[in-house]
Amino acid sequence: MAGITLAMDAASGTGTVAALRDGVIVAERNVVMRSENEERFIPAVLATLGEVGAEPRTLSRIVCGAGPGSFTSLRVAGACAKGLAFGGGVPLFAVPSLALIVAASDGTRAPGSRWLATLDAMRGDRYLALVTIGADGMLASYESLGLAAATEVDARAQALEATRIGPGEALDAAPHARGVARCAALIDAAGPVVLASWEPVYGRLAEAQVKWEAAQGRPLGPLA
Repeated sequence: MAGITLAMDAASGTGTVAALRDGVIVAERNVVMRSENEERFIPAVLATLGEVGAEPRTLSRIVCGAGPGSFTSLRVAGACAKGLAFGGGVPLFAVPSLALIVAASDGTRAPGSRWLATLDAMRGDRYLALVTIGADGMLASYESLGLAAATEVDARAQALEATRIGPGEALDAAPHARGVARCAALIDAAGPVVLASWEPVYGRLAEAQVKWEAAQGRPLGPLA
């Protein structure tokens, strides 16, 4: 897509930001999301915009990693993306964060290759997705496979004839906003989100809610 695209993701607990001009990466940043003293993600986003001389209203679009992954970090990135899109009057698109694991790695460009993207889901589980690469080296397809026990991932990869990729996997990689450059077909096919209702796919409940429900012996339920 012509113009400047602002991309962001925080599914792994590390915030990543990238700016693309006419599909080519021109700036990127990484920040640690959890900090007791300061908020780092939004300043990184603003610094990236400043580096390329852009403002929210001058962007062609914003693309946000949609999870699943770290609950709190995804909420921060999602809220930032929605706020900038609303304030700038530009469309917001979403892309699976597991797709960004594959797309951000230079080791995944072989045409026809198959990748089992994984990310820690806590409690001994992993989020899984099957990603395939097209003849042009771009992501050709994405299929969410939900949750699986970490002990089952190797068998799933063998059954799918796919190579494991993710933090600590055979190909060690994490989701990064720069992967948006190789996800154009997936992003365009999905179309822009509805700002009023869109939220990232968290994958499972926040750990704090799980602990509260376990202690109380009942679901939290909707807030009044």
